[in-house]
Amino acid sequence: MLVLVGPAGAGKTTLAHLLQTRAPGRRAFSVSHTTRPMRPNEIDGVDYYFVDRPTFEHLRDQGGFAEWAEVHGNLYGTSRAEIGRLHQDGKVALFDIDIVGAHNLWQLYPDEVRLAFLLPPSWQVLVDRLLARGTETPEIVRRRLRTARLELHAVCESPAPWHIVVNDQLQPAADRLEALLAVPPPPAENPRAHPSVQAYLRDAEADPRAA
Repeated sequence: MLVLVGPAGAGKTTLAHLLQTRAPGRRAFSVSHTTRPMRPNEIDGVDYYFVDRPTFEHLRDQGGFAEWAEVHGNLYGTSRAEIGRLHQDGKVALFDIDIVGAHNLWQLYPDEVRLAFLLPPSWQVLVDRLLARGTETPEIVRRRLRTARLELHAVCESPAPWHIVVNDQLQPAADRLEALLAVPPPPAENPRAHPSVQAYLRDAEADPRAA
């Protein structure tokens, strides 16, 4: 299981789809459950399993989720049934989840999970990508930047084995992720000693929007 974590704008979804095209039929995106509203052009069962809050909470209370979290007022979770389905099909499961969910998956499947923390080339590039979307209100941008800062701190404190991938150019970043699927995988890195993570933290702490 390859778990991609990182701020909005890091390119997680784009890289996951690229990895799928490199091995057609052998890799699949794990589809999460969520209580957030469906957006235009999204498809239920493809982008997410869209459910109401009572349905999500019932499944959660029955132990149906391998990991779940509340993010910006909405619930997100990876069902055990979804992981089982992908395993049964013999596919590498690709995940785009937050750092808490990633840590929970690693605790449940320590020998199968590969953790990748994705970053754009710089904090300013991250800000520019969020602003360029044109769909984010100033408050949403501030919220995403705050979340990015908190996740940077969290990955530095995490006991899990992380690999830092800077998404400067798409193909080299995908190659780096490909390497994580090797058996055995490359050695884990210490995020606190990684220069890109430290540069991000400095800029994040200096950006009042991320406070």
